[in-house]
Amino acid sequence: MLENALLPLVGGVLIGLSAVAVMALLGRIAGISGIVSGLLAPRRNDISWRALFVGGLVAGGLVMSLLQPESFVVNVDRSLPAVAIAGLLVGFGTRLGSGCTSGHGVCGVSRLSPRSMVATGTFMATGILTVLAIRHLFGGAI
Repeated sequence: MLENALLPLVGGVLIGLSAVAVMALLGRIAGISGIVSGLLAPRRNDISWRALFVGGLVAGGLVMSLLQPESFVVNVDRSLPAVAIAGLLVGFGTRLGSGCTSGHGVCGVSRLSPRSMVATGTFMATGILTVLAIRHLFGGAI
């Protein structure tokens, strides 16, 4: 079995390969929010690849949960309302930024897209400021 330190590297390589494959084979960006939203508002002849991509994400997670169940142990020390609000804010930001970290951060930055570089910088800055605010202004109690 792979050492736990190598798992993120392998995951990153697989993400990169999938992004290249989607671009090379389909001419599309492998941004998860765009892929899923295309399933929610489907267009003719545009559903199968999206469903297969999302199915692959789910299948990969299931396989990993069998091979490395300890990787799926999550200890969230935040309240359910805080987690729900965070999820809604991420969804809002994804729509506002016309994409998510996978679309902008992985695919857009690798294509040297100025819009994606700004979006990814904004994602990172907002995340850093949010952590600082919650930890230092609220004592991590949200």
